[in-house]
Amino acid sequence: MNKISALIAKGESKTLEFKSNFNTETIETLVAFANAKGGQVVIGINNKNEIIGVNINPESVQNWINEVKNKTQPSLYADAEIFTDNNKKIVVLSVSEYPIKPVSTKGKYFLRISNSNHLLTISELVDMHLRTFNTSWDFHTGPHLKLEDISLDKVQTIIDERNRLGGKIQDDPLTFLIKNELLRDGAVTHAAYLLFAKNNTLITTIEMGRFQTDIVIKDSTRTQADILTQINDVIDFVKKHINKEIIITGDPQNTQRWQYPIEAIREIVINMIVHRDYRSASDSIIKIYNNRIEFYNPGCLPENISINDLLENRYRSTPRNKLIAEQFKSLGLIEKYGSGIRRIIESFKAENLPAPKFEHISDGFMVTVFTDDVTSKVTDKVTDNQLTIMAAIRENDTITTAELAIKVNISQRKIKENIAKLKAIGFLERVGSPKSGHWKVIENHKNN
Repeated sequence: MNKISALIAKGESKTLEFKSNFNTETIETLVAFANAKGGQVVIGINNKNEIIGVNINPESVQNWINEVKNKTQPSLYADAEIFTDNNKKIVVLSVSEYPIKPVSTKGKYFLRISNSNHLLTISELVDMHLRTFNTSWDFHTGPHLKLEDISLDKVQTIIDERNRLGGKIQDDPLTFLIKNELLRDGAVTHAAYLLFAKNNTLITTIEMGRFQTDIVIKDSTRTQADILTQINDVIDFVKKHINKEIIITGDPQNTQRWQYPIEAIREIVINMIVHRDYRSASDSIIKIYNNRIEFYNPGCLPENISINDLLENRYRSTPRNKLIAEQFKSLGLIEKYGSGIRRIIESFKAENLPAPKFEHISDGFMVTVFTDDVTSKVTDKVTDNQLTIMAAIRENDTITTAELAIKVNISQRKIKENIAKLKAIGFLERVGSPKSGHWKVIENHKNN
C-alpha cells in the first residue's frame, strides 16, 4: 500500500485525481489527462482523501477498460492496477499523453489544467490539433484567398528590409513566398494574406480611441491594413494622444521623453498583432485615457501558460501564429524566446512607472499600462473633468474658460469651480495677470 499512500499524500494535481466510484466523470478525467501529459485516476478514495474502497468482481475492471475504450474517440486504452488495504479494493487507472490530439468522450473534449478538467472551446480544439502537427492556423491556406489579394510590392519591400538587416535574399517576391511556405501549391496562406494584403480587410481591424471618460470619446479611428503597416498606424495614434517632454541637455539635440516608454508600447502592439486570434469575430481595441492605456486583443494565453508564468518569466514562447511570428522575427521585430514581456516590465520599471497589468478579459487578453505623472497620482482627489482640464492646459496654457467649457462639455461656471479646486489642492496655478497671463500645471506636485 506504499504506492497508494504516496499518491494520497501528493493530493489531486494536473496528473492525479481521486474518485469514490467509476463513472462518467472518470472517463472525462482520463480524456483530460490524454489531452495533456497523461495521468492516473485512483478509484476508491472519497472527497476527504480517505480510502473507502470500491466493490468489484473479477470482470469489473476489464469492463471499465472496455467502457473507456468504447466511449472515447480516438479510443483510449487505460492501464489498471488493483491494490488492497484492510480488505478494501483500490483501482488505479492510468493513461499516457495521446500523440494525436484531441481525444473526446461523447463529443466533448477536456483538458487537464491544474487539478480540474477544462471543457475545450472550438478555438482551443483547433489550436490543440494544429500543435499536434507542429503547425498553426496561419500556416493553412484559405480557399477564398487568391494571389491577386496579395501585394507583391509589399513582399518586395520586406525582402529589401531583410537584406538591409544583413540578409542575402535574391529571390523574386513569388519565389520568396513559396520558399517561406507563405504560398503552397499555388494557394495563399492566412499568414501571407495578413502580412501582405493588397487592400484593407475586416479581419485585421484594430479600433483605437482617446477617451475623456469611460463613455466620452474625444477622438477615434481604426486600422484595417496589413499587419506590418498596422504597427506604425497604432504607434502614431498613441503618440498623438500622449504627452511628450522636451529635455534640454546642452547637447546639439535635445532629448524627448514620452509619457510612456515608447519601445515598450511598441512591444505590446507587436505582441498584440502577432498573437491575435484572427479567427475571432472580436476586434483588437486600444483605449487611451488620461492616466492609462488599455490594449485588448482577441485570444487568451495558451492553456499551459498562466499570467503568473508571464510575470515570473517561467514559460516558453508559444506563438499562436507561427508563420507570422517567423516573419516578424526575421525583420527584427520580435524575439522567438519569450523575452518580450520581461522587456516591457523592465522598461516601465526603469522609468519609475507602475507595472503593467496583464489579465484575461472574456475571450481575450488585455494589457493596461499606467502613467506616473500628476494624473495617476491624484486620481483619488481629482475628477475626470479636472484631469481633462489639466490635459487641455498642457496643450494650450492660455486656453480660456469658455474654450475649456466646450472641450470638457460642461458649463463655464463648472469650469471655474473645478479650476478653483485644482488651485486649492496645488495642482494648478495662474502665472501673470488674469487677462495676459497663462495657466501652469504643477507636474512635480507630491500627492500626500
